[in-house]
Amino acid sequence: MDVHKRVLGILFIVSGAVQILVYVLLSVFFSLLFGFLFEHGHLDDQWVLIWLVPLLRTIGIILVILFAIPSILAGWGLLTYKSWALTLALVLGCFKLFSFPIGTALGVYTIWVYSEEHRPPSK
Repeated sequence: MDVHKRVLGILFIVSGAVQILVYVLLSVFFSLLFGFLFEHGHLDDQWVLIWLVPLLRTIGIILVILFAIPSILAGWGLLTYKSWALTLALVLGCFKLFSFPIGTALGVYTIWVYSEEHRPPSK
């Protein structure tokens, strides 16, 4: 079972790192896009961009704080055999079930590893 925990830890670290990378790439893309729109847009319509850009950045930062950083922490905890790591991974795995198809597979694998770990011994 330790092999599965190790694999799960690596997958959670990779998942969190990919989420951060996607956020950074989307942030750069939208900064360029909104900069272009702000430069070429009408003066009457620019007020939307003034409040939309900080709102989107705030939402992105909140998502990174809520999902990507805890995923990396859960992966690190699983790799270093911390007692709390599998429970955190289970909670995050349940959230990842909604991220089809990769997150769903990771969530199902997380639930399977958790259930195997907490299964009563057979006779």
